[in-house]
Amino acid sequence: MLYVNDLIEWVDDAEKSRVERIVWIDENYVIAFIFDINTNKGVPYAKRISEMEEAISEGLALKLKSDPWLRIVTEDNLSEKEIEIRDKAWSKISYLVTQEPEIYDRKLRGSLVNEAIAKSPDKIAKKTIYAYLRKYWQRGKTKNSLIPDYSNSGGKGKTRKDSNSIKRGRPRKYKKVAEIGEGINITEEDRKIFRIAISKFYNNRKGNFLTTAYELMLKDYYSEEIVFDDRGVRKSILIPPDRRPTIRQFRYWYNKEQKNDIKKTISSRRGSRAFALAHRAITGTSKQETIGPGSRYQIDATIADVYLVSRYNRNWIIGRPVVYLIIDVFSRMIAGVYVGLEGPSWLGMMMALVNAATNKVQYCAEYGIEITPEQWRVHHVPEVILGDRGELAGKNVETSINNLGIRIENAAPYRGDQKGIVERHFKTMHGKVKPFVPGYVDVDFTQRGGKDYRLDGKLTLDEFTKAIIYLILEHNNNHYLDDYQRDTEMIVDDVETIPKELWQWGIANRSGRLKTFPEDIIKLNLMPSGRATITAKGIKFKKLYYTCEKAKREQWFERARSGSFGKNKKYLDISYDPRKPEYIYIRSSDGKDYEKCSIIDFENTYTDKTWEEIEYLLAYEQLQKQKYKGKETQTKVDLMAEFENIVEQATASTDAVRDKKISNSKKVKGIRDNRAFEKEKRREEEAFELNKDDLPSSVGHIEETSESKPKTTSNKAIHDLPKQKAKSFKRKKLEALKRNRLKRSIED
Repeated sequence: MLYVNDLIEWVDDAEKSRVERIVWIDENYVIAFIFDINTNKGVPYAKRISEMEEAISEGLALKLKSDPWLRIVTEDNLSEKEIEIRDKAWSKISYLVTQEPEIYDRKLRGSLVNEAIAKSPDKIAKKTIYAYLRKYWQRGKTKNSLIPDYSNSGGKGKTRKDSNSIKRGRPRKYKKVAEIGEGINITEEDRKIFRIAISKFYNNRKGNFLTTAYELMLKDYYSEEIVFDDRGVRKSILIPPDRRPTIRQFRYWYNKEQKNDIKKTISSRRGSRAFALAHRAITGTSKQETIGPGSRYQIDATIADVYLVSRYNRNWIIGRPVVYLIIDVFSRMIAGVYVGLEGPSWLGMMMALVNAATNKVQYCAEYGIEITPEQWRVHHVPEVILGDRGELAGKNVETSINNLGIRIENAAPYRGDQKGIVERHFKTMHGKVKPFVPGYVDVDFTQRGGKDYRLDGKLTLDEFTKAIIYLILEHNNNHYLDDYQRDTEMIVDDVETIPKELWQWGIANRSGRLKTFPEDIIKLNLMPSGRATITAKGIKFKKLYYTCEKAKREQWFERARSGSFGKNKKYLDISYDPRKPEYIYIRSSDGKDYEKCSIIDFENTYTDKTWEEIEYLLAYEQLQKQKYKGKETQTKVDLMAEFENIVEQATASTDAVRDKKISNSKKVKGIRDNRAFEKEKRREEEAFELNKDDLPSSVGHIEETSESKPKTTSNKAIHDLPKQKAKSFKRKKLEALKRNRLKRSIED
């Protein structure tokens, strides 16, 4: 089967290839409009699907698996200028791209373009509209197709200066007054400062006035000197008035670049949650534009009314599981499912969306269920997803919208009827499960004296999932939809109102809404994103360190240690799965590839653990460090006191015996001899003597005799005795040194 966005490569006799993208398929699966992805000229043209299928079967054409224009980007990766250009282009053609197939008709296209130009609030040329449309068709029919190719441009980071030195605009009435001056032209550097100031001082939760943001900007970016007054207060001295922008210029550029972005302003000043709840647009209902499979999916979650036990120990009750279902509105086919303990949250919805877009044969095999592809042939991305406010609001959703080309519709508060298909199916599912599954919660659960059904749980999560899969297979392949309203073509073809039959009929007759993407690309787009840092120890993310082949090959860690990385080059945009911390994925700059990184964990401390467990371990380690710091500080203070006591006693002892009559030069001159004397005495004290305690008491003891007793001397002689011994020792030492030198000279 051929689908919208499929790429067909043709090779002619001259060995020249061209690649065409399918941009639209008619409801009868006969005619498709295609567009050459490597040209910026022309418009889509019609070709028979049978002709393309025949060429593929004969080897004259090839259905490509990779899309050279496919990019994985998030809003954080785009500059404000890129977002501005993309959104401006989208506002000009968003109406036109929905007019299918009229926009492909040469007779109708011109009038539609003229209508779009007339509705535009600013002037725009017809050739510009066509350029936007060609880029949209060429690059995959997503909003991000309109992002400018700045990654292929040079001069990144260079400052552009205004070449015109003459002041533009109306001259100031008092420009000759020194305090007023002529004023300045706003340069690109000034506009950059304006954007920073708006983001820093205005688009925040403080709710500053625009004039306050302007004054704070002047203080931080247009001062020539910093002074401190007599009270020590730091003050900025502004540059002269004729060299700084005015509030009028600041307000003009804010209105020009920022004010029209209502979402950004409200989200920054009141929070993204307030915008999602009170200001985000809700477009359409589940009954609109469901012309075929994939036109609209409905998604919702419920907490199943059954208690489960752990597969690791069936004595453990693990509570009630969360069930996500994704249903195709056209056929009522269940396109995706997730049964687990995540959510209701984005993580659970992410699992359901991945399941909807991937192969079901392999999924069922994981639970021991063998099916044929025909029993559950759903592995596509829809055009629209309708769900609740909550999981379908936030940064992760915005990434999926732009990269996968999905349009999100949020049901209004307290309007479950807008996604009634999936809501009703939950009720049906509970009714079918209740009679057979032990641990099911009945209506008297909360009543006094009611049975505690938590104790009746027998099924594990995998066993309950297996039951849900069988329930889905029965619904998709055999359930007859009594209330389904068939249209005339279905009645003529006698299509049974069974989800599988409706899906297959829709694929054959109205398959223009389905899209496919590689499984890894889908997962990468749906996983949470973050920012990692290259360090000498590894790629640091959430206090853990990772490595990869590219890091080893390009010596990232060595360069980080030597400080050779630039200020911003050491930061990496990554995606990660919160349930598997062992790996993170570095997204490439062009958004077409990724690098898989593994955790550096030599001690296996964090292996087979979730992020919650790892964060608990890290927090516990930090707690232990903080608890010990008080003791460590006290020991350091005690150590300082010991040092001070030693120095104090040594100072007192030295000052008590220091001879002030000896000159400083004489003290310095005797260092070598003093060191030799000290060394000799230290050797006598430090020398080893084995079995010292076993020797007879007489050994080593010299009985004092009258000959060994010193003669009685005067007090002065006793005081001079150590000095005399020192002089005698020094004299003998010098004589020994002289004899050794003489002996060596004779031998030489």
